[in-house]
Amino acid sequence: MAGRQTDEAGMEPAAAVPPLTLGAVADRLMPHQLEVLGGFHTKGDEPGLPPGTATLLLIGPREPGFWQHLQAQPEWDGAPEPMDRWSRRVIGRLACDLGAKALFPFGGPPWHPFYSWALRSGAVWERPVRLLVHSWQGLMVSFRGALAVTQHLSLPEPDTAGPCATCPDKPCLTACPVSALTGAGYDVPACQTHLDQGGACMTGGCLVRRACPRSQTYARMPEHSAYHMRQFHR
Repeated sequence: MAGRQTDEAGMEPAAAVPPLTLGAVADRLMPHQLEVLGGFHTKGDEPGLPPGTATLLLIGPREPGFWQHLQAQPEWDGAPEPMDRWSRRVIGRLACDLGAKALFPFGGPPWHPFYSWALRSGAVWERPVRLLVHSWQGLMVSFRGALAVTQHLSLPEPDTAGPCATCPDKPCLTACPVSALTGAGYDVPACQTHLDQGGACMTGGCLVRRACPRSQTYARMPEHSAYHMRQFHR
C-alpha cells in the first residue's frame, strides 16, 4: 500500500480551505438569529473600509425569534447597552472565524456610514422621511454590524425598484400622529415631545414604521421596537 504523500520537508500538505460563500455566512449567522440584509462589492480599497475588503455584508436581526434569543444571552444582565455588547461578541467572533473584519454602527465617533452602505446594497432604499426601507423587513430594518470580507462573494441581483414603487397608498407618509415624520422630512423635536406623553409609539414602536406593509409582514415583536424607542427617547 502506498504511503501518504508528503512535501520535501516530510510534512503532509494542508487540507484545502473551501472558498467562502454567502450561504456559508448565512449558516453561521442563523444560530444567533442574525441574517445578511444586503451587501455590495467594493471598488478597490475605499476610505472607511479595511484594506483588502472585496465584499461588505450588512448583518441584522433574523425574525421570528431574535428578541427571545437576545434576552437569553449573558449580556442581558441589567448593565447598559446589552444589544451592542452582544453584537460585538457574536459578530466579532464570527468575523475572526471567517477571516473577515467586524464593523459596527455604534462605538463612534468616528461612525461607520451604515446609512450609505445600506443604500449601496440593492436591498435598501430611502423614504422621503429619510428612514430606510428594506426589501423584506420594511421600515423595521436595523443593523447590528457588518462583515468586511476579502473574498469577492456572489451576491443576489439588486432590486432596482424597491417596495415603495408598488405601494399604492404609502401609509407611512400620513401615519405620524403629530406629523413629525412626513414627506417634508423629520421634525425631531416634535417627535420627542410626542414621546414624552407615552402612547402607542413608545409601547409598540414608531407608528410610521409600523404602517409600512412590508413591516407588517415582518415578525418583529412590539417589545423589541419598544426597547429601541426607549433608547432613542432617553
